[in-house]
Amino acid sequence: MAANRKLFVTDLQRQHGLKRCHSERSEESMYYVYIMTNRSKTLYTGVTNSLVRRVAQHKRGEGGAFTSKYKVDRLVYYERYEDVHRAIGREKEIKGWLRIKKIALIVSRNPTWKDLSDGWYERHQWQPEKCIGPSLRSG
Repeated sequence: MAANRKLFVTDLQRQHGLKRCHSERSEESMYYVYIMTNRSKTLYTGVTNSLVRRVAQHKRGEGGAFTSKYKVDRLVYYERYEDVHRAIGREKEIKGWLRIKKIALIVSRNPTWKDLSDGWYERHQWQPEKCIGPSLRSG
């Protein structure tokens, strides 16, 4: 029953963009190749094992020297991988492309260059104001 509850809670978190209140590692690690931009359409390609965390870092200007300097704060494209080596290989592949090819990739999935992370960091109506630590949870 506890395993079913955990899956259910994880599914709800995914559906509604709820943040996890404690460190809970999925059995299957996922890796993401992503492209972020700014108002001037400067492009940054990266790889991470936590897209939500990494995008938040970029938005706060903590993503590194390049992303801080150019205020890269909009997620416009991402791909998900189960294998870290494939993700790193894909990141290197995209980084080696000309700008026009990267733009074509973004437009193929996100023609309006919408920030795909919009709404990720807003508190959902059913999310508690404060997180309950793992030792205080029942189950």
